[in-house]
Amino acid sequence: MIDAFLVPEASVITSNGDSAPVEISAAENRVFLVTVSITSVVEQESLELAIFASADGTNWEAKPLAVLPQKFYAGEYPLLVDLSERSDIRFVRAHWDVGRWGRGTKTPRFEMSVRLREVPSALLGEARERVRAAK
Repeated sequence: MIDAFLVPEASVITSNGDSAPVEISAAENRVFLVTVSITSVVEQESLELAIFASADGTNWEAKPLAVLPQKFYAGEYPLLVDLSERSDIRFVRAHWDVGRWGRGTKTPRFEMSVRLREVPSALLGEARERVRAAK
């Protein structure tokens, strides 16, 4: 069961960047919950986060697998990433873009973490059954 931090807890982010790659080839189920936890922000700033994929951990796809729209406030933001039809992907990483505007310093400052957790098959099976039943 994959449960890893792409960005460790209480990380202070002040510029655009990328996380270290996390290998997901051992995952039994290739559906993941990415949770972005923003614990501290200053006013008039934004954070946008994307998840990128790689087959070898070196060459990354140009298009992200998933994008979390811009966030401006502290909170927890979930993002579901389904790789069940992408067996070629062995690594994922997070990329973030930050911005700041207004008066004062132009350097953004976010305290945040990004956690990647494999969704258990049993949970997905229940959800799929509910969707089928609703149709």
